[in-house]
Amino acid sequence: MRELNLSTSSELQGGWMPQDPTVVDRWLRKKVQQVDTKDEPFVEVIRQFQKFIESDATILTLFQQMFTQVPAMPPYDKDTWGKPSVRDYMTMLRLFNSILTEAPVFTSKHASLAFPINAILSWPMGTPAGKAVFYLPSVNEHFRNLLNERGNFLSSPASAHVLNHGPGGWLSEEALQAMGGFTDDFIHEPTKPHWGFKSWDDFFTRRFKDGVRPVPSPHDSRIVVSPCESGVYNVAHNVHEHDLFWLKENAYSLVDMLANHEFVPKFSGGVVYQAWLSALSYHRWHAPVSGTIVDIDFVPGTYYSSSPLVGMSPLALRNSQGYLTAVATRVNIYIESDNPNIGLMCFMGVGMAEVSSCEVTVKKGDRVVQGQETGMFHFGGSTSCLIFRPETKIQFTDTVKVGNLIKLNESIGFVDT
Repeated sequence: MRELNLSTSSELQGGWMPQDPTVVDRWLRKKVQQVDTKDEPFVEVIRQFQKFIESDATILTLFQQMFTQVPAMPPYDKDTWGKPSVRDYMTMLRLFNSILTEAPVFTSKHASLAFPINAILSWPMGTPAGKAVFYLPSVNEHFRNLLNERGNFLSSPASAHVLNHGPGGWLSEEALQAMGGFTDDFIHEPTKPHWGFKSWDDFFTRRFKDGVRPVPSPHDSRIVVSPCESGVYNVAHNVHEHDLFWLKENAYSLVDMLANHEFVPKFSGGVVYQAWLSALSYHRWHAPVSGTIVDIDFVPGTYYSSSPLVGMSPLALRNSQGYLTAVATRVNIYIESDNPNIGLMCFMGVGMAEVSSCEVTVKKGDRVVQGQETGMFHFGGSTSCLIFRPETKIQFTDTVKVGNLIKLNESIGFVDT
């Protein structure tokens, strides 16, 4: 399998976690102090999580060990006693309980903490016990319940208070500058409260204005366009049906990615194009080609499982993007292109960490036109893939280089007729 050389630029530019780790440290210490001094009663979803942990000796041991296995040395020792800020699973649960009704605030271009749960788990999920526990379906069921509860708040009007013009507001001058071209590109109503956005999620799934990001050559079926506003993460050729994705850096295993779908053999030996979505950008997906939706497959998976090759790091999930295509919660949309030289292809939307909700706005049998909306990530962005059969002789454009930002509907490649 041949790949482009990977870069860490996606972790730095994604905007989900601050580049400066001290920002996370300060936030986490402050949150720990808050929950230590004011012990709020657990909401039902946290009570059930606690009951689950304490009712199974194996699960309890793993949750205890993933904290005790964090080294008591820099950079992991962040409190006065030389211990990690999050010292045990009860502290973890109290922190989860405290953020269920908090919407992310904007702090700076490089320091918006949109993954608070990831920040809480950054050290323990990289330990051997953490690697084991976050892969378990029963554990992921409780994280799904937790994220759904938080998602309910982020979709409610109560979360819109962070959409303001003051310090930390997503409509502040600093935030608008960081998002670049917001008032020109996105639908908004500046005369209404919160510029017309009903909730945090409504803001993050905002739509482009008509005429923004047009398809460059709508009648040229040879062209494949970018389905997302995203940065190139990797391009891999001759991808195998089976590969040791948990042992090889950014190895793609089609059987695992596509959850053993009947179409897996058709893509064996083909190409995977993977790109990441920024926290500050656009989070809807669009059809890369014109054609027919052949199938849609929602695949349940993990939320905080990081690659065994990645150690303890606030950027563990960002550094595991190839691995996550095989294990994380995701949706695969199969499209039969109108151009037979492209033929069957697949779009994969990967829900990662807090970004676990993938909504599809088309259905099986629908005909789609290149550039038409097909779905979205809720509560932010994540990573996506286009998967091509080996018969699809796609030639990528010169802009397809690792780290390059590619606009929605920008041409990423073409096939000869």
